[in-house]
Formats: sequence, C-alpha cells, structure tokens
Amino acid sequence: MTPDPEHHATPHAGSGVAIEPCTLVILGGSGDLTRRKLLPALYNLLLDGLLPSNYAVIGFGRTPCTDEAFRTFARDGIKKFSRQEIRQDTWEDFARRLCYVTGSGDDPNAYRDLRTRIEAVEAQFTLPGHRIFYLAIPPNSFAPACQGLQQAGMGDPPDSPGRSSRVIVEKPIGRDLESARAINATIGGVFRESQIYRIDHYLGKETVQNIMVLRFANAIFEPIWNHKYIDHVQITVSEEEGIGTRAQYYEQAGALRDMVQNHILQLLALTAMEPPYSLDPEVVRNARMEVLRCLRPIRGETAEHMTVRAQYAHGAINGQEVPGYRRETGIRPDSTTETYVALKCYIENWRWAGVPFYLRTGKAMPKRASEIAVQLKDIPEILFSAAPHPRQAPNLLTLRIQPHEGMALRIMSKIPGSKGNTHPVEMNFNYGDAFSAPSPEAYERLLLDVMADDASLFMRHDAVEASWAWVTDILNGWDSHGSRWLPEYPAGTWGPIEADRLIETDGSKWRVL
Repeated sequence: MTPDPEHHATPHAGSGVAIEPCTLVILGGSGDLTRRKLLPALYNLLLDGLLPSNYAVIGFGRTPCTDEAFRTFARDGIKKFSRQEIRQDTWEDFARRLCYVTGSGDDPNAYRDLRTRIEAVEAQFTLPGHRIFYLAIPPNSFAPACQGLQQAGMGDPPDSPGRSSRVIVEKPIGRDLESARAINATIGGVFRESQIYRIDHYLGKETVQNIMVLRFANAIFEPIWNHKYIDHVQITVSEEEGIGTRAQYYEQAGALRDMVQNHILQLLALTAMEPPYSLDPEVVRNARMEVLRCLRPIRGETAEHMTVRAQYAHGAINGQEVPGYRRETGIRPDSTTETYVALKCYIENWRWAGVPFYLRTGKAMPKRASEIAVQLKDIPEILFSAAPHPRQAPNLLTLRIQPHEGMALRIMSKIPGSKGNTHPVEMNFNYGDAFSAPSPEAYERLLLDVMADDASLFMRHDAVEASWAWVTDILNGWDSHGSRWLPEYPAGTWGPIEADRLIETDGSKWRVL
C-alpha cells in the first residue's frame, strides 16, 4: 500500500528527528508578534523545505477577522519582515492553510468554537491532531487561555485518542519569583512540563547556538575555559531605541526584569555551563540550570555595591534628539525605573572561582548590539610585556550575537620592521561571509524545534524560577536601600560613570562595541 504523501514526516535539520504533520494555533493571532515574527518565520521555513509536508496555521484573537483578511494580514507582514521574498508558487499553498477564528480569550465559549474550527481544518487537510498552541498574548491572559483550552478538551491529555498538544509561552513569565511560580503553576495545571516550551528568542540566534559548538567541538578552547586562564567575561546587550510606545510595560518592568532575568542570564548559563554528557535536551538544560544554582546571591546592601542602575537623559542618537526617560510620554516625572543596569556577579563553582562576570544592558545607547567577550589573563611581565614596551593587550574572544553574527579572536602580532614591537590583530569570522547566506531568524529555529519536540533551547520551569529568585533578591535590595533619584547617562552614550567605576575598580574596562 502506498502511504499518503501528506502524512510523511519531515526530518528535523540537525537532529534527524521526524517532524510530524501538525496544526499551529496562535492565540493572539492578530497581534504584532504574529505579524512581525511568527508568520514570516513559518513562511521562511516553508521556503527552506523545513516545514512538515502537511500543516495548518490558525489565528485566534478578539480582533474580528475573516480567513481572507488574515491571509492579507499575513502577506503584508511577510512582505515587510521576511528575510526571503514571497514566491507565488509557494504562497498560494501557504495561504490556503491560514485560517482565523474570532473570539475573546476570556470567553469559554470561544474555545469551543476554536476547537470546532480546528477539527474542521484538520479534517480538510487530513491532519492527525498534533496541535501546538502559541500563547502570543500578555502574561495576565495565560491563565484564562490555559483554562479555556482545558475546558474545551484541548489540554493534557487531549480527549481524543491519537492527538497530542504542546504549548509555547512567550516572555515575560512573571515579574518576580512569586508571580513566575503562579504562572508556572497555572500552565502546569493544564499541560505537563514536557509539553511546555518557554521561549526566549535569544537562544534561537545562530551565535548563541554556536557557543556550545565553539566550546566543546574545538580542542583549543575547552582546556582554557576556566579560572586559571580567563580574567573576566563581559556580556552586553545594548539597545539603540528608547522606550518608544512601551511606556506602560517598561515602567513596570525596567532593564533588570526586561533583559537580565531571561536573555542575559541564559547567555551567562551557556557561556559558563559544564560540558553536558550528551545533547539530549534534558541533559543540556540540566547543565545550564547548574550555573543558575551556583550564582552568588546579591542581597541587601550588596545590591548597591555589585550593581549600577540608571536612566537615560536628554541626548541624541544618530543625529535625532531623544528626551530623557522621565520626560517620555506615559512616564512618571519621579520614576525610579532603570533603563540601564550593570552588574558584577560570580559563579561559585570550581571552574569559575574568582572570575567576575560583568553584565550590562541599556536603552538609548549608541548602537544596537549584543556580544559576549571572554578576556584571558595577562601574560607575565617579561619579554614582550616588560618595560619599556607598552603593556600588551590581553587575548580576547568575542562572540557577536547581533547585528553582525560571528566571532573574533584578538591575538598579538609583531609589527613589520626591525624592532620587536607588537600590535593586537583580530582573526574574524562572520556567518554571512562564511556561509554565503543570511542566518535564519531565531523564531524559525525555535518553531522548528517545537515541532520536532526538541526542548534544548527552551527554559524549564526550575530555570525560570531560579533566575527570578536571583533577580528578586536584587530588586528587594534596591527597594530597601534604594535612592530617590537614579544616576543618568545622556542618550547616545554607553552608560553612567558609575558603571565605569564598577568595572574599573577591578582594573578592567567596558568594551566599546
């Protein structure tokens, strides 16, 4: 008997795991995330031949919308935000698999309507009932959404044999440890942990994924990846724009909650983790989790000595004037919400004993950039580091996460001529140049991993809570020893002088990206 080609599983690139035909349901289907990221990511996967051979995409949201209007919405988003252009031969088949259901996420009846439509679409395309629910909605809507799915028989276990469900949860997952635990408990009451994918798009970036390959597939790095050879590590995530239209959210969040708790701590965990004994998702996630468990707490008065927080003041970025944070529309004039934060932290284990990790992130900075810089220790002050020569620049490995994904290794070289003078030079690797193609967007990789049931790049509930526990200690320290006014830095600069002092006290300097 010849099998139906529409039931063929597509191999998952890199793992060989078969991707079964599935139905992706996007709650918040008419939102900005869907338009800018999710639909373009799906279309790019289709063009690259990575989507399963049979699939459907159903948007669900309170904005009234027909199937045809949703397809127009998708085409506009893909045309504007996709890394590849629309091709008519693929677009027509993609478009016919896009559907929309109008309904309020707070209305239980809407989920019964959603289920009816899902079953009709699955019957139309002969889909087996493997469903992925993407919660592209605010955190305060997670609970009613999960309860609505459960009441409609679409949670765990699905009430029809042969079906399966997975759920993707967008950040932020809470705003402190208590709220994160509540969200985890709510979602965990409907879906098993193995079904829950807490997404952090930073972990889908090519350079971030390459950290493990760099460390564990190259014999030159792993032997020196420890306190004997590394002086310190800097992790920087800078944002060029101010708060824009996000005043309501940002005033309640701030830089520590918005960037450090999820993105930067995950970068830290990947950089500092022990070698996992296999690439099994749980083994990799266990290794990352151990780093979070080993972070030295920053509590009470220590928060004032180990952290710096600040707000951007009036300045200019690329010739455009930017008002100070407290003068932005929707911001309280006496706000103490930080738009910049720098921290010095330590990982208390054998590998990293005594090595400082400097973390910083901020808005309204000179450029949008993210990198991890690993600085090796100075060589002895003899030979080329002895007087009268200038002090040697230390060796430095830089992992560029955005915008120009790649890495650079700074080494010393002799300047041509008769004298023995030296000068730092860089060995550069750029993804675009090396592979002659733009890197896939993070959401492409992450959506594909969910379809393949590969949770390696997703946060487990204990990792979410461990990172929030560490961050909540800092927040509590700020609350009990905080200031009425925060230091300021002019928009378009790299941060306040207090942040320079934080690192210069140890004899180091922030890198200029």
